[in-house]
Amino acid sequence: MESSVPLVSIVIPNLNGMVYLPDCLSSIQNQTYKKFEVIVVDNASNDGSVEFIKTSFPRTIIIENRENKGFAKANNQGIAVAKGDYIATLNNDTKADRDWLLHLISAAVASDASVGMWAPKILSLNPPHLIDSVGGLLLYRDGIAKGRGRLEEDKGQNDGLSHILFPSACSALYRKKMLDEIGCFDEDFFAYCEDNDLGLRARRAGWKALSTPQAVVYHVYSGTGGEYSSKKAFLVERNHLWVAWKNFPVSWIFALPFYIVMRYVIQLYGTAAGKGSAAKFKESHSFLDIVSTLIRAYASAFRGLPSIMKKRREMKRTISETEYRRILKKHTISAKKISLID
Repeated sequence: MESSVPLVSIVIPNLNGMVYLPDCLSSIQNQTYKKFEVIVVDNASNDGSVEFIKTSFPRTIIIENRENKGFAKANNQGIAVAKGDYIATLNNDTKADRDWLLHLISAAVASDASVGMWAPKILSLNPPHLIDSVGGLLLYRDGIAKGRGRLEEDKGQNDGLSHILFPSACSALYRKKMLDEIGCFDEDFFAYCEDNDLGLRARRAGWKALSTPQAVVYHVYSGTGGEYSSKKAFLVERNHLWVAWKNFPVSWIFALPFYIVMRYVIQLYGTAAGKGSAAKFKESHSFLDIVSTLIRAYASAFRGLPSIMKKRREMKRTISETEYRRILKKHTISAKKISLID
């Protein structure tokens, strides 16, 4: 039986996050809930991050990688040494409200044993009234996900939600027992969409997810990864295919080309109208850059297909295909919203 005051392991991947770490780590130290450990996994930073942590936050557990092993691997490294009953993933470009952890763990302790994931309210750091996500992530039918309410003004419109699809790993609480059962983040993803994959695997195995909007964290969107970098575009375009092939119902996989083309058509419109991430990406990249990125992403995705299908066959399935499809449909997002909102 779990203790009424469980230990929480907070895992923070870091890559040259010195500009964000003082606020992030200070906000953790100021939490009203005190039973936690902090594990920072550094992906070969060269900006003095590790030295700063050792000097200013000496109680922090630090794992130092000699190369950038990616967001998924870094989280898994932290989880591997974690001692907590619960794992809180947290981006380094965040600042947590002082009651963030208290509300998350209070919700977790009060939840029944079938709940394995909790999503806080994630707001923009600047301006703080804009939503990054409230109520976790919504799924588009090609495997990409976006935060519920992204860039809306927060007026509490999503605070009444309870059951959600899955949280964003930017800030999430996971039951360690669930991770032990289904596995952690898929390290082949490197970065981006790995939380989509983990969340869908968990749902297929019968685990549930809850929204905890009382727990608030502020986030600099893509502060570490780069908002419109070609590397991010490559990883997202490759990894969303892996999410779909690995986790979607068979009928959804057959429909995948239609939804991909629909997204590209709307993104093309968005580029012309100056709306959405595609338009922002086009500002600093040529048409040839875009085409090259897509070709490389799809080539990499198909090279990884045998491994992805092997993982699909080995995945734990507890709920029926019909129930799983019903859950997915309840939490989908349109091509327009996925394409025309940054």
